[in-house]
Amino acid sequence: MAMLELKDVHTYYGSIHALQGISLSVEKREIVTLIGANGAGKSTTLNTISGLMQPRTGSIWLEGKRIDHVPPHEIVKMGISQGPEGRRVFSRLTVRENLEMGAYTRTDQAAIEEDMERVFTLFPLLKERQKQVGGTLSGGEQQMLSMGRALMSKPEIFLLDEPSMGLAPMLVEAIFEIIQNINRQGTTILLVEQNALMALSIAHRGYVLETGRIVLGGTAAELRENPEVKAAYLGGRS
Repeated sequence: MAMLELKDVHTYYGSIHALQGISLSVEKREIVTLIGANGAGKSTTLNTISGLMQPRTGSIWLEGKRIDHVPPHEIVKMGISQGPEGRRVFSRLTVRENLEMGAYTRTDQAAIEEDMERVFTLFPLLKERQKQVGGTLSGGEQQMLSMGRALMSKPEIFLLDEPSMGLAPMLVEAIFEIIQNINRQGTTILLVEQNALMALSIAHRGYVLETGRIVLGGTAAELRENPEVKAAYLGGRS
């Protein structure tokens, strides 16, 4: 049984058929990436998993439990957390207050402090800036804060939406090293990323989305070597 599974999921924005029968699975401790062009349905897939959108038909399963009509805050409690596209930090709260907001569903204060230290170990810059207001951080620092805040809910599955967006190449490499580190510590990751080459360099498996449908799936190595993927998403590079 897969840790996370989507079965024939159809999601709509009003009359727009955004996801047209998505079926995918994520195994425990994997990094699985979704790649595709803008508007392909990648972010919609994550938002549907996290309960921010509800599928009209189809089902979503977390470790054998159906979750497609569970409220978002309950899905967080069940172990799924999302680092949203565009970072969306609380701009008037300090770094530490932002991180504390990530633990809003928890009451285990000692464990919360342990996870705060874990986040500061993963992102040393955040420890240095924990009293700084979130809105004054750079784009890269806000991305780190967004990821750290999501980790404060202690997720078993981490949904990451475009973590490299708007970042300088050096920062992109640093963020992806951190994603690998989070995975090595035992967190399963479903990664949406426009930088397909970078995503496939760290993922175990991947899916290619086009206009709301999965058109390809396989190991990251298979997708990197696929001529269609190379031409469409990797600029012809291997």
